[in-house]
Amino acid sequence: MVERQTDESLTEVLKAASDPTRRAILTILAQEGPARVTDLASRFAMSLNAVSKHIKALERAGLVSRRTEWREHLIALEMAPLRLIDDWFGRLRSTWDMRLDRLADMVTKENDDDDH
Repeated sequence: MVERQTDESLTEVLKAASDPTRRAILTILAQEGPARVTDLASRFAMSLNAVSKHIKALERAGLVSRRTEWREHLIALEMAPLRLIDDWFGRLRSTWDMRLDRLADMVTKENDDDDH
């Protein structure tokens, strides 16, 4: 059950991060820290409503959180869901590392056989 939840969470994170505007929002938040929705929206050639929809998609995936101060909505990056992507890529990387190690062993063995 935990594996399925992790897979579903990873799918949501990847889906949310698949959009270039959303990735740009994540990058801004990572580089500059929390920002007001209106400040984020001013950086894109789209309406405030459109940017808000992107932010809501990121919120649903857990990639950002919202804090309200008076009338201002501050958006902050949440790193935990990004670890799901990192873990998944880590598993892929280890698979490829094992394959490359086997290939290197085969090439080395073949070269040793040719030398004898």
